[in-house]
Amino acid sequence: MKGHQVSIAQQRNVTFIDSVISRSRVSDVALVSTGVLITALAAQVSIPAFPVPFTLQTLAVLLIGATYGAARGAITMSVYALVGVLGAPVFTEGKGGLEVLLSARGGFIIGFIFAAALIGRMAELKWSSNFLKMTASFVLGSLAIYAVGIPVLAMLNPKLNSDLIAATVAMSPFFIWDAVKAVIAGALLPTAWVVVKKIKG
Repeated sequence: MKGHQVSIAQQRNVTFIDSVISRSRVSDVALVSTGVLITALAAQVSIPAFPVPFTLQTLAVLLIGATYGAARGAITMSVYALVGVLGAPVFTEGKGGLEVLLSARGGFIIGFIFAAALIGRMAELKWSSNFLKMTASFVLGSLAIYAVGIPVLAMLNPKLNSDLIAATVAMSPFFIWDAVKAVIAGALLPTAWVVVKKIKG
């Protein structure tokens, strides 16, 4: 009976990446390292804007969380933040250092950790194979990033004078951009599941 319960738990927590790569400590380290690199590269694809640049970073966070699962997704974003704090140029515009995390943009980086965990957990509950559920989870993940990022932005950006409403309004153009990314990401992963299932027969 106990073995049966373990089996059910393992099946429930299988994410897309687990269907492609056998799970081990080596693979986990490789995945986290790859996820950090992907997020760093996505951060460099940016368009200057106020109060923060438009980037592909959120898309990377969404896909990594959904692909890796809650624990590995959150760990990947935590390592990404740590590597950046230690000085590696992994943040937007090739920046690094503790000052970035403590700046008005820092809340969004912390929000990545919560978003990856949230989306990863929903993926473990089999949301990642359904377009509507996956898109919904990405919208919720984006909201998690904003829930941390916008209050920090309001407090630390001198042009916003700690005005939460003004910060939210300033970020409103990003809502459409992130909605588009949510739809794109929501379509990619269910499609990938279909391809893997066909390959495995």
